[in-house]
Amino acid sequence: MTVVSAFAGMRRVADVLFRAGCPDCRARLELRANALMLAIGGSSRTTFYSFTCTECGAAVRKPAGERIVELLTGGGVRTLRLHSTL
Repeated sequence: MTVVSAFAGMRRVADVLFRAGCPDCRARLELRANALMLAIGGSSRTTFYSFTCTECGAAVRKPAGERIVELLTGGGVRTLRLHSTL
C-alpha cells in the first residue's frame, strides 16, 4: 500500500472552533486553535488557557480543569508545559 492509496478519498477536516467568553466586554467568541494557548502547570492554580478578545483586545486568562485540557489539546491548541524549580 502506498501513501497515496492510504489517504485516497480523505477530505480536509474542518477547523475546530472553541467557544469562550471575555470577562471584560462580555463578548461570546468562537476561536480557532491558533488563537488560544494552553499552559499546563503542576497544579490547578497554574494550569490555564489564554487568548486575546477579538472584540475589545483584552488579554484573557482562564483556569483549565482536566476536561478543558483534554478538549484543547485534542483540538490542536499549542501547549506550554510549566515546571517548578525546586
